[in-house]
Amino acid sequence: MNALRERNAAAPPKTGAGLPAPGQPLIEVKGLWSVFPVVGGGEVVVHKDLDLTVLRGEVQTLVGGSGTGKTVLLRQILGLNTPARGTITVLGQPVSQLTREGAAARVGVLFQQGALFSAFNVLDNIAFPLRETGALPPELVREAAMIKLEMVGLKPGDATKMPSDLSGGMIKRVALARALIMDPPLLMLDEPTAGLDPDSSDAFVTLLRSVHEELGLTVVMVTHDLDTLFALSSRVAVLADQHVIINAPVKEVLAFDHPFIRHFFLGDRGLRAMEDLHIQRPSTPAADDTPAGAPAPQKGQ
Repeated sequence: MNALRERNAAAPPKTGAGLPAPGQPLIEVKGLWSVFPVVGGGEVVVHKDLDLTVLRGEVQTLVGGSGTGKTVLLRQILGLNTPARGTITVLGQPVSQLTREGAAARVGVLFQQGALFSAFNVLDNIAFPLRETGALPPELVREAAMIKLEMVGLKPGDATKMPSDLSGGMIKRVALARALIMDPPLLMLDEPTAGLDPDSSDAFVTLLRSVHEELGLTVVMVTHDLDTLFALSSRVAVLADQHVIINAPVKEVLAFDHPFIRHFFLGDRGLRAMEDLHIQRPSTPAADDTPAGAPAPQKGQ
């Protein structure tokens, strides 16, 4: 592992060339429409004139009810789905160009269930994206994978284990190491703590916070877990009524009057999560169950 560490030490420090300054837009979604055909004819509109801006260095969380297109939006940002209308710019490029020009080096993805290759051991799973580029000799690929394995809190002895031998928390850690193997500036998380017990979930959230701060990542996260959302989010974008109704820090979202926000954040589950994390319940129309038609604070983007 010394060879790779020495090479990294000898290399000039990364300056973020090609990246916007911290706090400036890294992802811009403008006027997006997501339209899908319906069996038997017709179509369903999931997103209509949706706008979203993700700033460099933040943890941007996406939430919304069933059918609001959170995963659809994530896939469109990744270039895996094409919207019916609108533009998506990622890292200064149209997303269609990003997918053609080494996306793995720019965007890391942690899938909900880990999506490890069952026939590969831990080290080979982590190394796979880097090995596929052919840019480094095998011994350096292995050393890079071992560094990422240790970064996510796994032991060298875990490198030869198969996915079937891993706990849910270990699978998440291996998947995170693989997402980071190319040192991408942007990390996508799809339900990162889904399926984990409370202790494993807390430990993984702590790891994500540490990695975000240490590497200066920009993170886009879809989650239903309120503990994870409150612990990590810089801003929360709420998808409802076919668009983003508000994108703001948690405190401002809690004060925004909308039926989904009252149900999701200010129901029993949300109030318990706020209490556990010592977040004060807002004294707002949303918290006081004001009818949905009542005047609400101005939405923000």
